[in-house]
Amino acid sequence: MNNQKHPSAILENTSIQPDVSYVPRAVLDACQNHLRMVIETNKSLNLTRIDTFEEGMLLHVEDSLTALPLFENAPEGWYLDMGTGAGFPGIPLALATKRKTVLVDARKKKVKVLNEFLQQLQIADYVTALSERIEALPSLYKDKFAVITARALSQTSVLMEFATPLLLRGGWLICYKAQMSQQETDHLACVANTLGLTQIFSSKFLLSDDQTQRTLLVFQKTHKASIKLPRLNGYAQKHPL
Repeated sequence: MNNQKHPSAILENTSIQPDVSYVPRAVLDACQNHLRMVIETNKSLNLTRIDTFEEGMLLHVEDSLTALPLFENAPEGWYLDMGTGAGFPGIPLALATKRKTVLVDARKKKVKVLNEFLQQLQIADYVTALSERIEALPSLYKDKFAVITARALSQTSVLMEFATPLLLRGGWLICYKAQMSQQETDHLACVANTLGLTQIFSSKFLLSDDQTQRTLLVFQKTHKASIKLPRLNGYAQKHPL
């Protein structure tokens, strides 16, 4: 008899902590160094609309690390950050978890800079930045990742479709959202079932400024998708589920 708890039961008492006070000092120092690199580079290359350290600590570093408690119960294995941009949430989470990590962004200039950041942060031995379209990743990393994150990249149903063929069975997709309507929540439940995913966690909260609203969603790859994945290149964005 299998006495293991279902992931939703494991996560039901997970506390999302909208601050960085619980993060080890060495990790926080490295995250701050990364943020400073981003702000300095932003003067010559558009990495982010955020250009102050204080705003970056809230909307990049703190926001990224809200998912850290989820990683404590996530399946072991490789981690992918889809559409990583300036390296959020991928670099802060890689620094905190020490997982083998792949950061993916389609823009080559950004990825070149990210690889320079990784060298300066001395984490290039376990974190790699890759310039590639997410739709092309299944040919390289099919059923590879235990955890995937997606933050401010595309509509959630598209992210779910992109992630599914990249997740190993039992793997988790963690989506960062601002606000969600009940209509969107209900729709995503249907999309998840079509893709072979099951939602196992949802948490709505405010960041430490007590104003910025966030939602974290976790989907687990639990069964076979009812459609062939991946669909043709560009199909997910043009014809979202």
